[in-house]
Amino acid sequence: MRILEGTPGAGGQRFALVVSRYNDFVTRPLLEGALAALAEAHVAEDDITVAYVPGSFELPVAAQRLAETGRFAAVICLGCLIRGGTPHFEYIASAVSNALASASTATGVPIAFGVLTTNTVEEAIERAAPGTSNKGREAALTAVEMSSLMRALETAIERLA
Repeated sequence: MRILEGTPGAGGQRFALVVSRYNDFVTRPLLEGALAALAEAHVAEDDITVAYVPGSFELPVAAQRLAETGRFAAVICLGCLIRGGTPHFEYIASAVSNALASASTATGVPIAFGVLTTNTVEEAIERAAPGTSNKGREAALTAVEMSSLMRALETAIERLA
């Protein structure tokens, strides 16, 4: 039996982060959490690219374009959607999550979902607070683990050939 899984280290790998400027009072701390997690995983600053987009709806096109370059082990998307009084929230949340999943599948590059979908501003701020529960940090750790898993899968597939 073969067991394949990712590891917490990612030294020598490159990562891209796509960050929404909308609700930047939340996305800025998400980015800080993600960058801290990448540093802990031994990712050099020179191996990190950060691209800013206007809002969460624009995350998928930038993420897919970065993934298509083949230069990044994973892409981390950070955004914040806060429910309002109209159905706009549901449309954007659904479109973004579906498009990011499709981009990851289409490119074969892990795209980590660090897009908050909260009912209130307070919930968003709580999920972006510094520390181990910061959702930007969690998305970066997911990207690190998935990037190493993808490398393990490639090695296993080559051995089977």
